Amino acid sequence: MKWTAVHEAAAAVAELAGLAPEYRTPEIRNFPAIMRDTGGWRCRLAAQGVDDLAAILEPGLAALLTLQGSGACAAAAAQALWQEFHTARAGLLSLIPPLGIERQA
Repeated sequence: MKWTAVHEAAAAVAELAGLAPEYRTPEIRNFPAIMRDTGGWRCRLAAQGVDDLAAILEPGLAALLTLQGSGACAAAAAQALWQEFHTARAGLLSLIPPLGIERQA
């Protein structure tokens, strides 16, 4: 659920940045299930990473909306936040194990 909420917030950031809606690959859509099935340290690290993404996006999006509400252009700041999200998410996706890695305790 948090993964979905993070992506909804990121979609709002992308819109403020003037970016086209992002296509979510199966790897992105299925990330929580993949991590749950993988288990072990990868799953724990992924959960912490998703929490960290939420902690970055929540106040960032609030600041962007405040900026936009004041009449200022939020596009550059939104672009910077989008790039931070995108980089952090790529790091999380790198936790997906190669094929053949078995579930860990």
